Amino acid sequence: MNEPLVDCEDYPRADVDLHQVRTARHNIVCLQNDHKAVMKQVEEALHQLHAHDKEKQARDLAEARKEAMSHGLGQSQDLSPAQAFAMVNSISPGSPASIAGLQVDDEIVEFGSVNTQNFQSLQNIGSVVQHSEGPLNVTVIRRGEKYQLRLVPTRWAGKGLLGCNIIPLQR
Repeated sequence: MNEPLVDCEDYPRADVDLHQVRTARHNIVCLQNDHKAVMKQVEEALHQLHAHDKEKQARDLAEARKEAMSHGLGQSQDLSPAQAFAMVNSISPGSPASIAGLQVDDEIVEFGSVNTQNFQSLQNIGSVVQHSEGPLNVTVIRRGEKYQLRLVPTRWAGKGLLGCNIIPLQR
């Protein structure tokens, strides 16, 4: 493709068919240009596809927030004192925990099937999260009031399936 078609004295080389080489080079360049154009179209289509995916994810997040709010985030449950066994000490924005309505300093009373009576370590919560196939009911105490939340462990852009850090309470 890049070898000169003339000799050291600038005369056409006698050992090659110049017309055939130039035609072949031209065809190769045309094919490379066509390939670049097609790849650009593929790239643009992928960008549009992922933009639509992001829009769909944003709609899904909004629906999940509405559902979390309608499932008692703003509604205080019975005020009987419940014993918490763990506390949320950090939440990543946009995480499943954030979408469910968990907040920093929420004290966890129930996490799926884990409660004060059967809680031994954070591995109990990890096991429930790993084996859940749908939303988990999480009961928390926030500023003295009891709230029932629905948390859906899922893969998201950050670490883990929840996007929050839970620490055991020492009582």
